[in-house]
Amino acid sequence: MTRILLGECKQEVSSFNPAPSHYDDFTFSRGDELLAVHQGAQSEMGGALGVFATRDEIELVPAFGARAITSGGTLAAADWQRVAGDFLDAVRNAPPVDAVYFSLHGAMAAEGEGDPEGYLLAETRAILGERIPIVVSLDLHGILTDRILEHTDALTVYHTYPHVDMYETGARAARLLLRILDEGVRPVTAVVRIPALVRGKELITETGIFGTFVRRCQAIEASPGGLSAGMFIGNPFTDVPDLRSNSIVVTDDPERSAREALALATDFWAARDVLREDLTPLAEAAQIARETAGTVVMMDAADATSSGASGDSNAILRALMEADYRGKTLVPIIDPRAAAAAFAAGVGNPVRTEVGGAFDPERFPPLMIEGNVHLLSDGRFIAEFNGMEAYAGPTAVVEAGNYTLVLGSRPVNLHDRSLYFAHGQDPKQFDCVVVKSPHCKPHMYADWCARIINVDAPGSTSANLPSLGHTKCARPIFPLDEEVSFDPHVQVFQRTRD
Repeated sequence: MTRILLGECKQEVSSFNPAPSHYDDFTFSRGDELLAVHQGAQSEMGGALGVFATRDEIELVPAFGARAITSGGTLAAADWQRVAGDFLDAVRNAPPVDAVYFSLHGAMAAEGEGDPEGYLLAETRAILGERIPIVVSLDLHGILTDRILEHTDALTVYHTYPHVDMYETGARAARLLLRILDEGVRPVTAVVRIPALVRGKELITETGIFGTFVRRCQAIEASPGGLSAGMFIGNPFTDVPDLRSNSIVVTDDPERSAREALALATDFWAARDVLREDLTPLAEAAQIARETAGTVVMMDAADATSSGASGDSNAILRALMEADYRGKTLVPIIDPRAAAAAFAAGVGNPVRTEVGGAFDPERFPPLMIEGNVHLLSDGRFIAEFNGMEAYAGPTAVVEAGNYTLVLGSRPVNLHDRSLYFAHGQDPKQFDCVVVKSPHCKPHMYADWCARIINVDAPGSTSANLPSLGHTKCARPIFPLDEEVSFDPHVQVFQRTRD
């Protein structure tokens, strides 16, 4: 039998969210629970399990899984130590294995540890030794570090944004691991570091210029000798020393890996100006809403909880009120205090409460509203985009004049319409809808609304990257600095197991 150790640790953070993440913001799977969670699931681990299931001689050794319920702020030090301790204890307690597959994210960060994934891999390597092949899968928003590369034999990375190829990415990792075991393939990984941070609609792989780079990577993988290839664009909101974009090519030929990675990086750098988001100032966005017939969708990616923001922004609400906007408006705000006030008032009763700034009051000074409580719920609903249960905590719908506020108590992913639908609100029935996400599938809004505005609002996940205040990433870097030069350098990694 061939024993393969399985593990998972996934979280994406925004360093600019002042509210730290904690241990209770994760769900955990130990031993066979890890298999049960992912069997048949459209996840990286699910994809890997699908590949391993085709081989009778493979014995799976599930160790530990940690999955953040949603993205959030930097993980508190004590909580990180607990997560890492649980993960590594499971590795230590596992029986001897022949290989390892880990599903990681890459944009995790903790107080005192800017490279959690690299730490877990280095410690795993110290436990298992140099001869055991390790393959990992990562999000293309991951921050690629030397420590990750030094302690893995190879890796795979998402090929889609928005992400829809999680299963396929895990399956690719599993097949690559089996090639190392069965064929003795010796992966050669070439990386070119690109001093650029990018954000915007051109990153959508189906329609944007970024998709041309991904398709080149897919062609490399599909070619003879091709093992893996991808573009890491990093997570601009995870401010750590290794934050940047990277091209990565894995083949069985050092010269080819280097040549292909260099070509991808050079062309990506040339396209950097296109890979930026055009944003509309708040006051201008409010004026556009006043002048537009039909539903206006205001994309507030600066407060996207799926990207690590706090979800408590009231900035667009405030701007619309200051502009005396009279259209019927739908707004989500995560604010446990306001939700509690609505619960105390009860359905059908008036409520006066501050909204916004529950976690980030410096950016979002609380705003006083008066309205009536329309609906109360436990905040549990099924997400439209993946069919999984989400939990926003006690949630209230408050109608304050022409503004309908959906007030949750816990950050929850908001890149679809499910929070609204679950609380009786149909976006098509409103003149203005705030969407706290950098993207949604076209049928959700773009296919029917009158206009979509990408708003330049404050927030810890703003696409206005120079506004965030990076202090840890290497400088100079585009677009945070002027006159950034690019002198491409290829770094090659190949593990020896002698």
